[in-house]
Amino acid sequence: MAAPQPLADRAIENLRYIRDTMTRARAFTAVPGWGQVWIGGTALPAAWLAHRAPTMLTWLSVWLGEAVVALAIGGVTMVRKARAVQDPVASGPGRRVLLHFLPAFGSAAVLTGALVLAGTTSLLPGLWLLLYGTGIVAAGAFSVRPVPLMGIAFLALGIAALFTPTAWADYWMAAGFGGLHLGFGAIIARRYGG
Repeated sequence: MAAPQPLADRAIENLRYIRDTMTRARAFTAVPGWGQVWIGGTALPAAWLAHRAPTMLTWLSVWLGEAVVALAIGGVTMVRKARAVQDPVASGPGRRVLLHFLPAFGSAAVLTGALVLAGTTSLLPGLWLLLYGTGIVAAGAFSVRPVPLMGIAFLALGIAALFTPTAWADYWMAAGFGGLHLGFGAIIARRYGG
C-alpha cells in the first residue's frame, strides 16, 4: 500500500487545477474596440475606391489591400490591448480566439483563389462577409458579448450580398467591413476599454 500524499501537495495540485480551469473559462477581453473602429474607417474608403474600379482585377486588388491593412491594424491593436490588460494573445483564451477564427479566414483565402482562377468573382463579397462572420462567431464564443453579435450581423450581410444584384456588392462590403466595425468597435471600446 502506497503512503498517502501529504496534504500540502494535494492542496497545491488542487489550486493549480482550479487556476488552470479558471484561465481556460474566462473570456478574452483584449478585443481592440478602437482597432475595430480604425478598420471600419479604412474599409469605407476602400469600398468607395473598389466601387469605382475600372476592372475586376483592380477591384480585387483594392479589397485584398484593405484586408492586409485591416489585419495589420487588428494585429497591432490586439497585441497592444492584450499587453495593457495583461491578457496574452498566445495563451489561454487568446489562443482559443485565434484558433477558432483562423479556419474561416483560411477558407476565405482558399475559396478566393479558386473563384478567381475560375473567373467567377461575383460571389466574393457574400463569401467574404459570411466566412468573416463565421470566424467572428466561432472566436466570439471565447470573447466579450458584442463580438459574437457582430459575427451574426456579418452573416446576415453575407446572405444579403449573395441574393442581391452584384452592383450592390460594395455597399454590402461598406456596411459590413466599414459600418459593423465602426459600430461594434465603438461599443467594445466604450464597454470594455480601448
